[in-house]
Amino acid sequence: MSFAKAQDLLRLAQMAASRRGGVCLEDICTEFGVSHRTAQRMTEALDATFAHVTTTDAEDRRRYWRLDAPPPERLQPRQETTIEALEIAASAARDQGRLRHARALEDLRDRLLARLTPRDATRSEADAEAVLAGLGQIMRPGPTVALRPEVTDAVIEALRGPFRLCVTYGSVDAAPRVIEPHGLLLGHRSYLVARQPTRGETILNFRMDRLQTAEVLDEGFAFAPGFVLEDYAAQAFGVYQDPAQYGEVIWRFAPAAAERASEFRFHPTQVLEPQDDGSLIVRFQAAGWLEMAWHLYQWGDKVEVVAPEGLRALVEGHRRPDFDALP
Repeated sequence: MSFAKAQDLLRLAQMAASRRGGVCLEDICTEFGVSHRTAQRMTEALDATFAHVTTTDAEDRRRYWRLDAPPPERLQPRQETTIEALEIAASAARDQGRLRHARALEDLRDRLLARLTPRDATRSEADAEAVLAGLGQIMRPGPTVALRPEVTDAVIEALRGPFRLCVTYGSVDAAPRVIEPHGLLLGHRSYLVARQPTRGETILNFRMDRLQTAEVLDEGFAFAPGFVLEDYAAQAFGVYQDPAQYGEVIWRFAPAAAERASEFRFHPTQVLEPQDDGSLIVRFQAAGWLEMAWHLYQWGDKVEVVAPEGLRALVEGHRRPDFDALP
């Protein structure tokens, strides 16, 4: 058996041990990028190599393999990548003011390190620090608005319920208001998506940096019928929602910028249409003309707004020809 196949077999054993229902052939094909026949051979190797392998035929007519006892600790793979991922996630959580998540991730990292030999733990920590230092300059470029950790913690606790929140919004002496949090949109400015019962059923956005205080109430609530945060977020180009501006957006990138623009994911609903003259048309449905204008400015005169007319007027006169580079 080659080293690569041995690594795949060990990884399959860990999957079969960690997933409550086990793994089926389709799971193996997806995870390892192999054919159905190769997946069958891998399960045969799993049966031949490890004790305590059981099979179950589920209602979906698929067979599942489960390893009832995890592989011996001596066969555990090196954990550098796992520790790196935990370090990066913890760092990002701290940057966003999510101290509770940061502490939980750091505790998980420490427990993982405690299972390693001193030599492996030292090597893993050193490798993780090197990767984190290398990513630090590119993880979140540009300015961001600082958030209050105690407010972010309260919001996360309320979302977990879900529970209502009593917040002070705007100024410290503002009248308290009760809101029902539905989600959190993180960006250069972060917004709490919530409903305020005294203002009806409308879903509103509250700037996280303007939440002065937040207290979790012992009052549950039901989410708005049919609300899906991903769909709601997709209505905007950035994080700001404006139903009056929602509609089709069409940009035409000049031939000199077409290839670069084709590498961007401007919006989840975008459609790219290469043109005969080498230009590129990008279409999507969204609102938020101001955030679009901020982004379009970086492209100078290499992009033209075809629609909507309101956005076209907003960027008119601000398309510069002298930028040295494209985004």
